[in-house]
Amino acid sequence: MRFESILVANRGEIACRIMRTARSMGYRVIAVYSEADELALHVKAADEAVCIGPPPVAESYLDIDNVIAAAKTTGATAIHPGYGFLSENAEFARACENAGIVFIGPTAEAIDLMGNKAAAKRRMEELDVPCLPGYHGEDQGDDALIAAAADIGFPVMVKAAAGGGGRGMRLVQNAGDLENALDLARSEALGAFGSDELILERAVVRPRHVEVQVLADTHGNTIHLGERDCSVQRRHQKIIEESPCPVMTPELRARMGHAAVDAAAGIDYRGAGTVEFLLGEDGAFFFMEMNTRLQVEHPVTEMVTGLDLVEQQIRIAEGEHLQIGQDDVSMNGHAIEVRLYAEDPTSDFLPATGKVDWLRLPAGDGIRVDAGITAGDEIPPFYDPMIAKIIAWGPDRPAALQRLDTALTGTALMGPATNRDFLLDAIERRAFVEGSATTAFVAEEYPDGWSDGHHPTSAAVAALLLLHNEAGRAMSRAVMVSSALSNWSSTGSLASHCRFERDGEALNITVRPAANDRRPARRPTQAA
Repeated sequence: MRFESILVANRGEIACRIMRTARSMGYRVIAVYSEADELALHVKAADEAVCIGPPPVAESYLDIDNVIAAAKTTGATAIHPGYGFLSENAEFARACENAGIVFIGPTAEAIDLMGNKAAAKRRMEELDVPCLPGYHGEDQGDDALIAAAADIGFPVMVKAAAGGGGRGMRLVQNAGDLENALDLARSEALGAFGSDELILERAVVRPRHVEVQVLADTHGNTIHLGERDCSVQRRHQKIIEESPCPVMTPELRARMGHAAVDAAAGIDYRGAGTVEFLLGEDGAFFFMEMNTRLQVEHPVTEMVTGLDLVEQQIRIAEGEHLQIGQDDVSMNGHAIEVRLYAEDPTSDFLPATGKVDWLRLPAGDGIRVDAGITAGDEIPPFYDPMIAKIIAWGPDRPAALQRLDTALTGTALMGPATNRDFLLDAIERRAFVEGSATTAFVAEEYPDGWSDGHHPTSAAVAALLLLHNEAGRAMSRAVMVSSALSNWSSTGSLASHCRFERDGEALNITVRPAANDRRPARRPTQAA
């Protein structure tokens, strides 16, 4: 059954990425948007677009009735939820089915089962998928949880059973801190997920976060596409992802892949999904959770396997058999992805909003950019402030890393603050370069937060603007002087010096002209 049109129930770079593949397959694509996104890139990229409500997500992108109504109005025969928003909402999957619209994703039953960490762990234990010792029982009283923690041994992780993303999660080092951690985790979980059910797990010291991509059709075929290392995280939110994992071996990949396939097949999964594991320093791995959707970091898998995961999702939803078997899957080279956000790393990564006055994103061999904004767009305060995902591929990890460094260096935005300089600093840290980063990377490398002293883009841009303005004023007052002689003298190029102050520290910048009207600014040094 081939679809006639696909509605993408998402926004920004997510919607743009889904639409790109759907259109390449010959489908008519339909966007939905809130009043704040009327001029957004994903709206312009669609064949048709429908406004589904005011800016708040609860009244637009999370309003199931409005999304279904948009699909019916436009004649959409299928809905792709993207990732985030309604992508892991079992009620939405059922609503699509009841409306006679194909949901491009797993069944509502699979979403329900894997959306509850306690139920998921119980099912994984039944399937003999390696799980951490822990507690996921129905008795949620403090006495039961305290007794379970004592049996497990400290440190333990307290987690919200109904959600993820680090919300409702606490690391508890000793018994004396447990009761307070339970109270905080319950409160946070209830506010975020509407449920205060908790589970406990034995904490793994300095683990890697390694996830396995799976594909499953409706004919009983399930395969995996290798792994992604997502260890570099801040507050349990992923920052940098790569494939393959730097410490992976063929034997370990086979074991983890087999466990992931068992997990997916054991719940009659369909479509694309991700089985997430904690990998210890001793090579032991344990099931964490299963994401019943496409992941933000899926491009690194696409780069090393050559497969389009959105295309696979659509074909599976149309009832096709998987076109490849496990033996056909190969991983070529290495890919690394970073998430470019509108946020201020120097202010505890506070989200930034406002107009994007100018934007330059990288391009070139081995570089892929998934973006959802262009110059002139507004970054609104209502949604995730991701600007783009920048992915670099190379024949090996050093080559991919070098390309990524060059790509990030060439990335620039005038407008809201971004985390670009933080990303540059992170991928240049020795632990990351050597491939030894664990989930403790950010805490260990930035114990006091981050300062932009290593990559002072704002100061360099300010120096260039000052020089440009001064040169313009000087030329306007000059008589019979060619503009080609600007910034040059009989002794060679002229060096211009600028001095700035930030947070009480002086920055000295030297700007020199170069060929083709280029003026590289040297990185500032702290003044004596």
